[in-house]
Amino acid sequence: MLIEHSELWLAATNAYVVALEAGGLAAVVDAPPDGSGVLELLARYDLTPTALLITHGHVDHVGGAGRLTASGGTAAYIHPDDDFLTRNPEAQLRALFGEANSPPGDYSPPAQYQPLWDGLVLDLAGVRFEVLHTPGHTPGHCCFHLPAEGVLFSGDQLFAGSIGRTDLPGGDYQTLLDSMEKRVLPLDDDTRVLPGHGPSTTIGRERRTNPFLFGLSGRGVR
Repeated sequence: MLIEHSELWLAATNAYVVALEAGGLAAVVDAPPDGSGVLELLARYDLTPTALLITHGHVDHVGGAGRLTASGGTAAYIHPDDDFLTRNPEAQLRALFGEANSPPGDYSPPAQYQPLWDGLVLDLAGVRFEVLHTPGHTPGHCCFHLPAEGVLFSGDQLFAGSIGRTDLPGGDYQTLLDSMEKRVLPLDDDTRVLPGHGPSTTIGRERRTNPFLFGLSGRGVR
């Protein structure tokens, strides 16, 4: 199994490529506005993308999706509850930076995408992904679990020592904690967490040390 990443764009967003081996097919997790960075990561391992899994509709995770999927050979997947974000990345940029200060980049959304929902199982590039709908950071936020490999792509749900912010449009703190308890914390302690920003961690480490998780039981329905 090959899982590699690059930190891209202003927000140092982690874009991941997942493949059985170098030189084959790959799935991509998140596409920051630095579209060339994702393409360079794929080229480094001689990988051909067949799918793009988008954790949520914030521009630092989806801004490069249009470029990556423009050839038609890469299908994009995102939860429809984030349509209000995905379809208008420029509005997000204006809200964040103002009309005159938006940074340069590729901000085109995918022309079309396949919907995600909780419990969906996708076999992509020979890898089995389970979709965990984890609203809170955004209404349509999803994590992607690889049960055979013990890996969770957590997007902006869970970080090393922290959780996703909930003060942006569509965010809700209690909803995020409910998602954490029902969908994330029931995973095995040794599950490796690969977040949308920052270093990797494990479920067990965050359960023991992350102050935002204290008091959560992790007895959700799986």
